[in-house]
Amino acid sequence: MELTLLLKSIMGLVVLLLLLVFLLYLPFGKKKKSVKKEAKHYKEHKKVDFDLEHLRDIVKNKKSTAKELKEALELVIKYHGTMHKKLGLRPHPESDIYMDILFKAARHPNIEKNTIVKFNSELEKLNPEYKKEINDALMRGLNSRGL
Repeated sequence: MELTLLLKSIMGLVVLLLLLVFLLYLPFGKKKKSVKKEAKHYKEHKKVDFDLEHLRDIVKNKKSTAKELKEALELVIKYHGTMHKKLGLRPHPESDIYMDILFKAARHPNIEKNTIVKFNSELEKLNPEYKKEINDALMRGLNSRGL
């Protein structure tokens, strides 16, 4: 008598466990964003923000297109191309932002080689004293791509 009750209890718990696992993988309310909605959102917020942090966020975003990356890097050169002078032998703390942009751009899956080469050469022209740091950031980004 006790053995049948024990078996029925185990079978009931197994069925309950399977039901819970099924409900775990059942998508509730997860709706995919439509491409049209994203495009509309992009067009509405197309107002270009020339802030360095905003441009840095565009480069960091893995979903940025090659065109967006090119525009963002051109705006960085146009409006923020010149870095602060070095503090003796040490680079200025704000130069880390530029090195991060270069590193993330070199790692980005959608970047075109001409875009990154152009950004690198223009950044070196505008900041000749940071040439070593610029090349180091570019090489670290390219080496971390995992090609």
